[in-house]
Amino acid sequence: MQIAVVLFDRFTALDAVGPYETLGRLPDADLVFVAEERGPVRSDTGRLALVADRSFAEVPHPDIVIVPGGPGQTPQMENEALLAWLREADAHSTWTTSVCTGSLLLAAAGLLAGRRATSHWLALDFLKQFGAEPTGERVVLDGKYVTAAGVSSGIDMGLTLLGRIAGDEHAQAVQLLTEYDPQPPYDAGSPQKAPAHLVEEFRTKSRFILT
Repeated sequence: MQIAVVLFDRFTALDAVGPYETLGRLPDADLVFVAEERGPVRSDTGRLALVADRSFAEVPHPDIVIVPGGPGQTPQMENEALLAWLREADAHSTWTTSVCTGSLLLAAAGLLAGRRATSHWLALDFLKQFGAEPTGERVVLDGKYVTAAGVSSGIDMGLTLLGRIAGDEHAQAVQLLTEYDPQPPYDAGSPQKAPAHLVEEFRTKSRFILT
């Protein structure tokens, strides 16, 4: 099973690495990082790079597509090289997935029209512009499309899909071996729980402002 994780300039690292650490543990998985061109691709901090071992042209029909989000997602919304590859890959994929604002790239490629989907809470309402039905759920399955909310939820998405493909026990084993047992020191991981002034501050500064 070939798994393609898309990279683009200024992606968010955990969006890609979370699914890599979970779905990459599928039996006989061939997980590859792909980009428009081969080579290192910088994350949103500029201090970390992952290497795209293959170009889009070299991975035309992966079984699973994983699209991360990040600040670099915005300019990619009009990158026809990426959008065309997503459409072609999706036409043959078994699963098409995203993490965070990666769902907006799937939506821009026309893949989420009429489907339930999620994204980072700041970007959620933008899915409506592409005919998708936004939901605040952490992981959303609609047919073969699996979208995850912000950043850390990519781990949950990977485990969810891992269970669908390899069975619950295999997914539980991966969760155990990665010791994924969240016990955060704060209960501020969603806009419903975080201090209101922080939510308002990030909404005001967000690049996702509906006009």
